[in-house]
Amino acid sequence: MTDRITGKSNALRFVVLIGVVSLFADMTYEGARSITGQYLGSLGASATAVGIIAGFGELAGYGVRVLSGYLSDRTRGYWTITIIGYVINLLAVPALALAGRWDLAACLVIAERLGKGIRNPARDAMLSHATHEVGRGWGFGLHEALDQIGAVSGPLIVGAVLFFKGTYRYSFALLLIPALLAISILLVARFLYPSPQDMEVTRQNSAGSFSKVFWLYLAGVGFIAAGYADYPLVAYHFGKGYAISKEWIPVFYAIAMGVDGLAALVCGYLFDRTGFGILVGAAVISAAFAPLVFFGGFSPALIGVILWGIGMGAQESIMRAAIANMISSERRGTAYGIFNTGYGFCWFIGSALMGLLYDISITSLVIFSVAIQLCAVPVLLLVRRQWT
Repeated sequence: MTDRITGKSNALRFVVLIGVVSLFADMTYEGARSITGQYLGSLGASATAVGIIAGFGELAGYGVRVLSGYLSDRTRGYWTITIIGYVINLLAVPALALAGRWDLAACLVIAERLGKGIRNPARDAMLSHATHEVGRGWGFGLHEALDQIGAVSGPLIVGAVLFFKGTYRYSFALLLIPALLAISILLVARFLYPSPQDMEVTRQNSAGSFSKVFWLYLAGVGFIAAGYADYPLVAYHFGKGYAISKEWIPVFYAIAMGVDGLAALVCGYLFDRTGFGILVGAAVISAAFAPLVFFGGFSPALIGVILWGIGMGAQESIMRAAIANMISSERRGTAYGIFNTGYGFCWFIGSALMGLLYDISITSLVIFSVAIQLCAVPVLLLVRRQWT
């Protein structure tokens, strides 16, 4: 009994340590992402170039996850790949302060996304071992909640710098501080927990191929991703003078990020106690964000943003937790890589399509968003039935 308590305490400390790493990491790159578009523009990049850079960075970041996940399982170098990814991901941000041309800055923006893609599957595989002891949903939910503290504070810090007449370059340079803190804490975690896989005492047997349930699950989640409007599109809509004034746009985003963190904790806790059905419920609830955000006034738009945050929190906690329960420990890096790449591809295609639909008809965008997300429900119910 004492060994079990000790093991659970160690696992919880590991989750918190990695969560604090994510907190400072998100503070770094989410702070940067809040001004990257404007910064590229100030260096002479066109709007088309900014859109291509952002889209290609996301696509490359998701695409590399298949390779990094496979390599982490093949080499068992989870820590090595995680550390390399974080170093690229985080140090690319303060390096933007030194970029004197927009094409150099573009390379650093893409490098930041690639670094995140490299480290995520290996990191999530290590987290999956620790969450076996503390609860899959709760563990990933706690990690996401800490992550979102950084996602909220980073843009606010950058906003404060600009408010007090600081420059874009100074903002990027200042973000070197949380970047170094994240890397330092990551190295401490590596020293204290060299073999996170030892925390998962009871492991699933290795399988030669992924089950039908995994692919069904990926399809269901793909529907959700395809119908989930990116916040930049929501902000673009708000910036046109609909629903809210411009000064409220970053405030709404901060609210969404706060709700995301809280929802991750709640949904993760409920996942451990009630099972897969909580993801189905979250999918139905969050599908209502689109009509509220794109059709409503101030109050409906605020409710819509809150629902958007609830959906994001559920996705970031339950979706990762479910993978850990489906896949053997020896293949989780590969599984997270495939899952994240498929998710990112569906998100990219859906976002591009909704951008086109917005220019044609906002009504058609809303119908598409709600309908494609609800398509996930029967698929996820089928996953729930076959899984249990």
